[in-house]
Amino acid sequence: MQLPVALAWVLIVAGVWSLVVWPQFLKRVMKDPRARDAAGKATRFLTVHVVLVSISMVLGAATAAIGIAGMIG
Repeated sequence: MQLPVALAWVLIVAGVWSLVVWPQFLKRVMKDPRARDAAGKATRFLTVHVVLVSISMVLGAATAAIGIAGMIG
């Protein structure tokens, strides 16, 4: 894959950013009182945010991998 080095670095930084930021966000969401009901069961609020974070982390990993692939070759 032919990708300018500067663009490869942008992809790597964006991917790493996602992998660092989203887990911290999920920690806050899990502490939120809306995350669990009175019985301690996960609410839709928590479920939606877990899906959001999961997808964002997969895309972040893919973005970083594309940047690394572009950097290598």
